[in-house]
Amino acid sequence: MSVTSEVINKQKSADVNLVSTMWPLEKIQTLFDTPFNDLLFKAHTTHRENFDANAVQISTLLSIKTGACPEDCSYCPQSVRYDTGLEKEALMEIDAVIEAAKAAKQNGASRFCMGAAWRSPKDRDLDKVTKMVEEVKALGMETCVTLGMLKDDQAKRLKDAGLDYYNHNIDTSEDYYAEVITTRTFQDRLDTIDTVRDAGINVCCGGIVGMGEEEVDRAKLLQTLANMQPQPESVPINQLVQVAGTPLDGVEQIDSLEFIKTIAVARILMPKSQVRLSAGRSEMSDEMQAMCFFAGANSIFYGDQLLTTENPSESADHQLFKRLGIHPATI
Repeated sequence: MSVTSEVINKQKSADVNLVSTMWPLEKIQTLFDTPFNDLLFKAHTTHRENFDANAVQISTLLSIKTGACPEDCSYCPQSVRYDTGLEKEALMEIDAVIEAAKAAKQNGASRFCMGAAWRSPKDRDLDKVTKMVEEVKALGMETCVTLGMLKDDQAKRLKDAGLDYYNHNIDTSEDYYAEVITTRTFQDRLDTIDTVRDAGINVCCGGIVGMGEEEVDRAKLLQTLANMQPQPESVPINQLVQVAGTPLDGVEQIDSLEFIKTIAVARILMPKSQVRLSAGRSEMSDEMQAMCFFAGANSIFYGDQLLTTENPSESADHQLFKRLGIHPATI
């Protein structure tokens, strides 16, 4: 082995060690144990150092293919395994998607996200999706899709079409993961994120809280995200929306202060990522959302529906933004 190769290998080894110890669990748990006001002060200070504290990025999410997913995610009404009354819908036509994107842009959204209930897309389906990406991109909007697991060549096709972000959440901690999903492993999710990153696409990756997990699982969820290299550009933090017919319907709800703490810790651990206040906002008070924005959330999904669950109306968000002096972030 040459001297140069030996130096490079030592550096790679050092980098791996750096990633694994950058945010040890103990430090993250210490943040969760910090007095609430001190934690929010630290999070808000971090937020101001990296972003306009009164700007929130607005995304709109559209379900382009609904229902009949073969996975068994315990929170998801789109799983074919659960009777939730959801009607199966085929992949939307391109023109209908573009009309929805135009409406989203007119209403202030800068990013248009398209979600399909697949375990992984078939190549013939990807032909249509890449065309959607190209057309939405031509409107001057950022593009994002969530399609399940990807192969290398599929990720490259999406990149070539102009895709800006790929969403693939890890959902929860590796330890708690099997309590929620058994048809796909935690490593499967990490592998897809690596595939997306290798294709040169920005990563949108977060999780869901309030699924019966312990606080340590929320700490481990954030640890996995924060120790990714590079960190995800976008981090959606979802509060579980309980849907009748799913296994998690009736689970004990997470305390609102605990949710705000999760947002704050995410901001501290990932200072340059957009932290999205995602699913569950329809059940949050204006005051709770305001505290999340103060704690470092600076992105939302905008529109009356998130895939198949409710979201605050656009007029309600307009009114809240006006009351808080918040303005939409520009791309």
